[in-house]
Order: sequence, then C-alpha cells, then structure tokens
Amino acid sequence: MTEELARAVLFPSFPGTEPPDWVRRFLASGGGGITLFAYNLPLPGLTAALRSEKGDVLLAIDEEGGDVTRLEAETGSSYPGNAALGAIDDVGLTEAVAESIAADLAGAGVNWNLAPVADVNVPGNPVIGVRSFGSDPQLVARHTAAFVRGTQRAGVAACAKHFPGHGATTQDSHLELATVSGDVQDGLEPFRAAIGAGVQTIMTAHVRVPAFGDEPATLNRAIVSGLLREELGFDGVVFADALEMKAVSATVGVEQGAVQALRAGVDALCVGHDLGAEAVEAIIAAVAAAVPEERLAEAAGRVRALAAAVPGGQVPPRNRNALSTTGKDAAARALESFGDVHVKPGASVVELTAVANIAAGDHAHALDGARYIREGETVPDADVYVVRDAHRHPWMRAADRPDAVVVEVGVPEWRPERARGYLVTHGRSRVSLDAAREALGL
Repeated sequence: MTEELARAVLFPSFPGTEPPDWVRRFLASGGGGITLFAYNLPLPGLTAALRSEKGDVLLAIDEEGGDVTRLEAETGSSYPGNAALGAIDDVGLTEAVAESIAADLAGAGVNWNLAPVADVNVPGNPVIGVRSFGSDPQLVARHTAAFVRGTQRAGVAACAKHFPGHGATTQDSHLELATVSGDVQDGLEPFRAAIGAGVQTIMTAHVRVPAFGDEPATLNRAIVSGLLREELGFDGVVFADALEMKAVSATVGVEQGAVQALRAGVDALCVGHDLGAEAVEAIIAAVAAAVPEERLAEAAGRVRALAAAVPGGQVPPRNRNALSTTGKDAAARALESFGDVHVKPGASVVELTAVANIAAGDHAHALDGARYIREGETVPDADVYVVRDAHRHPWMRAADRPDAVVVEVGVPEWRPERARGYLVTHGRSRVSLDAAREALGL
C-alpha cells in the first residue's frame, strides 16, 4: 500500500516516443504521471500510449512560451514569453496567449502545463530573466493570474512557479543552492494572485530563504506547510521542481530530497530529465520507508483529485492560423525600437552568445545568416549585433559600435550609446525574432 502511494506522487521522465516497459509498469501500478520534454516529440502518439496504461494519467510539460518551449524546441515558440507580455501589459492578451498555448497542449494530449513563471525578476538573475513578466510585483501578479485563467479555461492545469520566488537570486538552482535576497514577502504577491485565480498547482523552488532556515524551500516545512498552506491558504497540488537539480541532488541527494520534500508538505515530485528506472525505484523505496503513510495518502489524494479535474486525452487542435496570429501580433506589440534600425538586404548579423539558460536550452532558430560569437572570441564588425542580457555580460557591450544596430533579446537593462539603432524584443521566441527581422528589413 505504501509503495503504491509513493508511486502515485512521482512524475519521472524518459527519452523517446515509445514508453519503455518500466514506464508502462510504473503507470499500471499506480504511478502519478510523466514529465515530458522536447526529447519526447512528437507527442500525440506517445500521450495516447501513456493514457492507455492509465486513463487518468497526468502528463506535465514546461510550455511557458517565449524562450522555454518543448513543443516547438526546434523551431522556436509561436508565442512571445512573459517579459514580452509584461512589457505590453495587456492582461487580456496574456490570457489569450495562455489559452492558445494550453489548447496546443490539449491537442497533443497534455493536461498539465508547468507555467506560468510567477517570479519577480532582479537584473542579475541568471535563470529567470525574460521568463518573468517583470520586476514590478503588481505587474507580475496581474499577468500571473491572467495566465492561470487562460490556461485552465482550456482544460489544462496551470502551475505557478517557483515558490516562494526564484527571481531575487543571482544563482541558478539547476547548478547550486541559490539564496533569496531581501524580504521573501516581496515575491509573494504573484502567488497570492495565482491562488486567487484558482491555480490548481504551485511548484516550489530549490532556493534558500535565510529567514526560514538553511533548507531549500522545497524541503522546508515552514515554507511549504507554513507559508504556502497556512498563510496563503493554498489547498491544491504542491509540485517539487526537478529533484536532480544540483540544489537538491548535490546537497541532500535525490532520495533524501524526495523524503524531505514530502515530509515538508509537497504532494508531487518531478523526477526530471536525467533520472531513469533505477532512480525511480530507489526513490519509491526511500519514500515508502521514511514518509508516514498518512502524509503519503494526503499527497496522493491531491494528485488523484487533480487528475480527475483535468481528464485530458487528445482534443482536436484549434485553428493553427488563429493561434499563430495571437503570438505574432503579441510579439510585434512587444517590440521596442529606438533610432534608425533599418538595414540593407544582405546585412551581416553577429549573435553574441553566452552559455544557454538550462531551463531553455540551446536554440536552433536565429536571425537569417547569423554568425555566432562566444566570450573570448574576437567580436567582428557587423551591421547587426544580437545580444542577450548584455548587462550581465560586459563583453557583449562591444556591440555598441557606430553604424551598427543592437538587438537585445534578453532583459534590456543596458542600452548602447553609440549604436545608430536599438531593438528590444523581450525574448528570443521565433515570433519575437520574426518581429525584429521585419523591423530590420532583413
């Protein structure tokens, strides 16, 4: 019984488009669901196969729009991301974009979107950035609520992340245990708004909040059961961010992290991209041995209630032209242009690239003919320079040259002084680059 309950709160991952035997057994024996990634594309056949093993399976994916897309990982997203939507500040548009993204997911058989990002960003953040609606808590709050409403209107569960806020950090929890600076209350308003909008799930962050102790928030009972449950009144599913992230795996370890998260009040565990069958069985054994059955039953009950609320199954996709228009129009509205940004046909384009954001991964899409230059390489002369978060990467500021146009696809904290033109896209989605391309005349 205890092992069955342990399976019910796990959401592992696997590569490929055919569920391996261990995944089929996991679901058939009560597994909660699966976390899907770009390496599972195309999805429709796979989601149908997974649902044939368990009709009420929860299938989760990160489809934030903008820089973080799984459905369109090769081509880039058809929708601008949160920073672009925040720059426009039209909550009706944000709601429409979220509903369109959710309709795409429902059409692919997915019933749980691990979005929106509800973090209030600070300029030095290396992992949130344009994934956030912005740096103003009130703006972030109203767009978080709008994204939740749009997503759940399409019959897909939304997930506000990363509680209690990963925005006010200068480290990446994929790589290390990040520490939240300032007052944790500064980042809570978007989560309050999400709860007010009826969000069905909230994801915890693997971040240290000094006022609450040294444990990562995911493993911290005072944060999960105290702050989120008791103070904010959230009664839906609390989902832990991926256990293999270094903030957990390199500190307490994956198995102990699973145990501590559940004991802290988390209901569901993401066993993400890099862990397979052996790790899942080890987690199940550790959880069954160390988490009280009453706590497991409570967590499993919430997961099952969520599955019943979003039954899923593939639904006919909405009109693709209408969907692409929603994203294209939003990207064009988000574009900011300063000075003379038009260039002649055949203009040379150089993109100055830093190490990819782990959540987003490397992008295959770019402006036509772009030449990639990395830190330490000589920055050549060009007509157009594409930079990302140049305020965080001083070497990128070599793009500030007379007669050049600078295109910022990240957070526009730094502005060139000598360049004749400057474009801000607020993200690097396909439609955002398309809007920049049109403005440049390429």
